[in-house]
Formats: sequence, C-alpha cells, structure tokens
Amino acid sequence: MQPNINGSRILVTGGAGFIGSYVIEELIPLKPAKIVIVDNFIRGSRANMKSFANNPLVEFVEGDIRDNALMDKLVAGCDYVFHMAALRINACAANPNDGFDVMIKATFDLAMLCVKHKVKKVIYSSSASVFGLAQHFPTPETDNPYDNQTFYGGAKLWGEQLFRSFKFMYGLDYVALRYFNAYGPRMDTDGKYTEVMIKWLDCIRFGKPPLIYGDGSTTMDFVYVKDIAKANIAALQSPVTDEAFNIGFQRETSLKELLDIMLKVNDSNLVPEHREENSVNPVSRRLADISKAKKLLGYDPQFTLEQGLKELSQWYFEKVKETATV
Repeated sequence: MQPNINGSRILVTGGAGFIGSYVIEELIPLKPAKIVIVDNFIRGSRANMKSFANNPLVEFVEGDIRDNALMDKLVAGCDYVFHMAALRINACAANPNDGFDVMIKATFDLAMLCVKHKVKKVIYSSSASVFGLAQHFPTPETDNPYDNQTFYGGAKLWGEQLFRSFKFMYGLDYVALRYFNAYGPRMDTDGKYTEVMIKWLDCIRFGKPPLIYGDGSTTMDFVYVKDIAKANIAALQSPVTDEAFNIGFQRETSLKELLDIMLKVNDSNLVPEHREENSVNPVSRRLADISKAKKLLGYDPQFTLEQGLKELSQWYFEKVKETATV
C-alpha cells in the first residue's frame, strides 16, 4: 500500500546531521503533521537546521538515541521513522563500546519500539561498507558481505538483518539504503577524520599543493547528498518493503580524477604532491549498481560530480569566511 505522508507524524534520528537535514527539507513540502528530530549534536549541528529551525512542522529534541525512555516517548504516535543516527566509521573503530551501544543496541531498542508503537515503515540508513571490497563492479545488492573488515560495516549489516527479521516476525515494514560515498554542503569539515575533499579545499584556499597518498588509483562512487535525500523520500513513498538498495551515482572516480575535477571547478592551477601511502586501504574500489533502485524506487541521481563539487566548494568557502568574521 502506498504510504500517505500528508498529515502523518515522522521521526528522524540524526535529523540535524549532514544527510538527515536534507531529508527534513525534502519532507516538509509533503505536508506531514509533524516531523520530530532527535539529535545529540555529536555529528549534527544547529547550522544544518537553519533552513527549517523556525518551521512549525518541525520539532527538535536534543537527545541521545541510547536514552530508551526518551525514544519510547518520541516513537509513540509516529507513523514513520527514518533511522539515520550513527557514529562515523573511524569512531566505531576507536571505541567499539560506543559503536555497540549506538549502532547495535540503540538500533535494536528502536526496532522494538517501532513494533510496540505500530510504526508503519522504517527507512534505515545503511552503507556500502557492508560489502568491504566487493566481488563485482558495478556492485549489485546481491554481492556477499564477507569481505567487510570494519565494525561499522558489520553493525550496518546487522541493522539490515535486524529489520529483515522484524519484518518476518512482526510485520514491520522497512527499506534499507546503502549509501556509497556521500558528499556535499554540510559534510563534516573538522576533526581528526576530515574528509579528503575538505583537506583539498583548504589547500586551494591557502595555495598549498594538495596531497595524494599513494598513486591516486583508489576509486569511489560519489553520490551527492541531495540525491541521497531524494532516495530516502522515494523509499518512504514507495510500497516496496523488505529490500536493501544501493544509493550511488554509478560513476567510478579515482582520487586523482577527483582532485583534477575539484581543481578545475575552482579554476586552480595547483599541482598535487604524491606521498607514500601510510596505511593499507582494504577497499580500493567502489562502484554501485543502482539498477534495482532505479527500477523499484524510481531513483535517478541528478547531480554530476562537477556540479556537486562546485556547490560543495561554494558552501565551504562561504562557511570559512563566515567563521573568520565571527
């Protein structure tokens, strides 16, 4: 049955985050009765919610998904849930206890609450990390996950299996979305694990040679954040249930190519410096097969890498300019 968003109540965990905030912006025009966001600001921010901070449809609760009493109150009365709250891959590796509590236990507790309060559908944010280094390229959803070596990827896969088992046991409808390499305005910009794109933008800003570790042949499938947000809405609106979908662009881009495009869209003549790889990357290649999402969800990514990097650059340079004047 086609879900009816109009007049519904929707909970978004991690709704102040990078991807979550764009999902909120896509939900508002669909006129739900209320969108409830829960976020603890470990990764999200008030700045991400700027466009809808004063919107009467949106209710923000500063809280942690590990607080089961709070989550019980928030899930009660909700028709739909987007479960987007998560730790970063490196944070899970640095502190597996936190990784377990956030990625596994809190997800289990949330699934139980969704059953208890008769939630109609859950949209679960998964990741291409479940594959590790895939067996086939482009990678279909049917590739096995046995090469994953990360706690994060294991936890995301466990979440998918959890919701699948709850569909079988309790009839809880869900869709899991496996994001490939997400990027765009509002992406994480600081901290120990800063994205390579942001480091390169800083090099462009300061006129310093951007660094490439290794030969730059590692590839990724970069998918723009607005396309990911639209995929979330498509997953909610579709009658499809009990399925996992790859959400990528289906374009394989090496780090060397990525830097070339970034320099080009910023009219920069900087010459990169190559450094010796300081760690072994177990995942040297990514390329999504998105045919299933196209067929069943109508997913059709619109933003080319050139367009996306241009928007990211404009946003980031404006952000650092604002920060400097505060």
